[in-house]
Amino acid sequence: MLLKTFAATVLGLDARIITIEVTVMAGAKIHLVGLPDNAVKESNIRIATALKTNDYKIPGKRIIINMAPADLKKEGSFYDLGIAIGILASSEQIRNDRLAEFLLMGELSLDGSIIPIRGALPVAMAAKEGGFKGVILPIENANEAAIVEDIKIYGVSNLKEVITILQSTTEEKQWRVSYHPKKSLNQATEDNFSEVRGQKKVKRAMEIAAAGGHNILLIGPPGAGKTMLAKRLPGILPAMSKDEALETTKIHSIAGKLGHQSGLIEKRPFRAPHHTISDVALIGGGSSPQPGEISMAHNGVLFLDELPEFKRPVLEVLRQPLEERFITVARAKFTVEYPANIMLVASMNPCACGYYNHPEKDCVCAPGSVQRYLNKVSGPLLDRIDMHVEVSPLQFDQLSSTKKEEKSESVKERVNDARLIQKKRFTSEKINSNSQLSKRIMEKHCALNSTSMQLLRTAMEKLNLSGRAYDRILKVARTIADLDHSEKIETKHISEAIQYRSLDREDWAKN
Repeated sequence: MLLKTFAATVLGLDARIITIEVTVMAGAKIHLVGLPDNAVKESNIRIATALKTNDYKIPGKRIIINMAPADLKKEGSFYDLGIAIGILASSEQIRNDRLAEFLLMGELSLDGSIIPIRGALPVAMAAKEGGFKGVILPIENANEAAIVEDIKIYGVSNLKEVITILQSTTEEKQWRVSYHPKKSLNQATEDNFSEVRGQKKVKRAMEIAAAGGHNILLIGPPGAGKTMLAKRLPGILPAMSKDEALETTKIHSIAGKLGHQSGLIEKRPFRAPHHTISDVALIGGGSSPQPGEISMAHNGVLFLDELPEFKRPVLEVLRQPLEERFITVARAKFTVEYPANIMLVASMNPCACGYYNHPEKDCVCAPGSVQRYLNKVSGPLLDRIDMHVEVSPLQFDQLSSTKKEEKSESVKERVNDARLIQKKRFTSEKINSNSQLSKRIMEKHCALNSTSMQLLRTAMEKLNLSGRAYDRILKVARTIADLDHSEKIETKHISEAIQYRSLDREDWAKN
């Protein structure tokens, strides 16, 4: 008897439906076709043992299993459940009248228990789009899959529970997960700006970066608080919308980074890879492409501590995703795209020893070594970082001060207001923050009066700012004006924005 069950495979961010056709006929061999990889080919051993353990059997006949579409490579062990149920139904050990209603996903253990899978969220989305009534998958993945509305999610622990659902004429228990945006807006952050003493100028720069989605580089000696400040940036970013939360959860689901009982990710990601990371681990890829750190930070913050210590090829692969906000991974037979809409926050010492321009400690670097150290970060990469901010070490009086510092919640309110202004302004532009301004849009929304233009001209000439600083200053000035609820960019906004281009000054590190 020819029967069909249904599963799914994840390609990039999306899942595609796989039809598993099973037929039993005269003979004595199992044939598995449809471009399966070794993990799929080995499924017959796991399935046979699991069926026997649960008082079922592999029929002593010829079993042909076809996985369609045949031109799409099937990888992993997630199809075990669909194949096992197909064999049982085709050999008439269970009824087959409800098989077309469900997508079946899960790896079988030898005792019949079902092991968690990756990509449960895109699988559930594909099932809904494919018109299925429900998804049967491991219980550990149920919360994740139940994020998708208007489809029944059944979390199961073993093969017998799956058969019970398929044979039942009554509704089994389903999972339900709710999204609570108000909770996300009011959720107290673990790391708060109120814990950072002093650093008023740097905190202001972080607020501007958050308000406009600007990439920012913190430059200062060891112990100045660069990492501490960076870790608190997600706490002042606007709460994620439901669409952003779904997309972020989808990426973590595909990478297998969600906890077994996790549902929707509501907190913006903060990823801080070590400087020994490879380029593939950073941007994604591999023989079976997986999202990299930059995609794991999608809709959140990617923090690169000690930026010059990263390998030059690793830093250079950041240039395209920072500009286009997505990653393209090309293989011989397919191409996948992963989103990479991030805020890059980087930190670095001003020199190899860390004490160049330090107010108290002497720099011991050899002549010319400071510039060589800074040159480890290429100009094209710096060109994609809107703000360069110097972080000075605190004095004892500042460290020991009992003065209350402003909380992240207060800063976040101002950031939210600025983002709403940008959302309204760019309704027809297909961008959502000032950091994404193109030359054409800048001409429309970043016009300067004669006084402001003269100030910018003077600054670029007297401070020896490079040409690439011009656009960055305008973008940052536009954000400062939004925080000030000003429709026009005024002279004071340009003046403040100029301060955040430290590395563009030609007099920086002339030793």
